[in-house]
Amino acid sequence: MEQDKTDSQTVAGAPCWVTLLSRELSATQAFYADVLGWTYRAAGLGDDFRVALTDGSPVAGIGALASSLQVAVSWTPYFAVSDVDEAAARIRERGATVAVGPLAFHTGRAALATDPDGAAFGIWEGAVRSDWTVGRGSAPAWLELRTRDAAQAARFYGQVLGWAPEAEGDFTLEHKEDHSVLRQDGHVLAKIRGGGVQATPDPQIRPRWHVYFRVPEVTGAVEAAVRGGGKLISPPEPSSTLPAAAESTVREATLRDPDGALFTVTSG
Repeated sequence: MEQDKTDSQTVAGAPCWVTLLSRELSATQAFYADVLGWTYRAAGLGDDFRVALTDGSPVAGIGALASSLQVAVSWTPYFAVSDVDEAAARIRERGATVAVGPLAFHTGRAALATDPDGAAFGIWEGAVRSDWTVGRGSAPAWLELRTRDAAQAARFYGQVLGWAPEAEGDFTLEHKEDHSVLRQDGHVLAKIRGGGVQATPDPQIRPRWHVYFRVPEVTGAVEAAVRGGGKLISPPEPSSTLPAAAESTVREATLRDPDGALFTVTSG
C-alpha cells in the first residue's frame, strides 16, 4: 500500500478491505489464482500474509491461520473508522463482541468483532487505499450482510460506523421493504438482507457477511473452483443484487473454497 493512500478518518464508515485467514496459505493462493485470476505480493506483515492483486491492483488480503486456532475460515470485511477505540466501545455498548484487538500494525490499528447476531467484521483506523472502493476497480463487486433482522442490523451498523439516514451524509443507509442499502454518493457499497437463522447448521444461512468477486465468466470460475477442491453451493443464476432489468445479463454463483470459506462470483 505504498501509493494511492488516504486515511480512515477521511472515508470513515466505508468498507476499506476484505481478508481471509487460510489453513494452508500456498494452497489457498493457488486456488484463488485459478478461480479469480489473482497474483500476489508480500503484505509487509511477514511471510504469513499476502496481498492478492488483479491486474497489479490490490483486491484483498490472505493470511495464514495459526494452527492452534480451531475457528471457521471465512471472508471478513473491514470498515474504516476515525477512532478504533471509540468504535470498539460503541460495538460493546450495543451488545456485540470485540473478539480481537484493537491491535497495532505498521500502518494503523484494527479490531475484529462480531455483531449481535454473530456476523464477523473488522474495523480499521489508519492508512487506507483511496482507489479501493467496493464495486469499482479491483475491489470486490459487492458486500452483503445476510442476517436475522435487516432493520435491526442496519441500526447497529449505522450507530457503530456513522452511517446516516438517506441523503444526510457521505455514507447513507436507504431502508427498503425487506433490506437496506449502503450508498456513497449514490454508489452502492453494501446491502443488508434479513432471513438469516443463527442456529442453522448451514453456514450460508447463518448471519454473516458475504463477499462478491467479479469474474469475466461465471461458469469458468465455477469449473476452476471445483477442479481446485472447492464446492459449488448455489449454481449460476440471475443476480439478486441488481434490478430485474439487468438480471438477464448478470449471473452469480456461490462457492466454498477447500478450507470452507464461502464467497460469490458475479459477472456484473
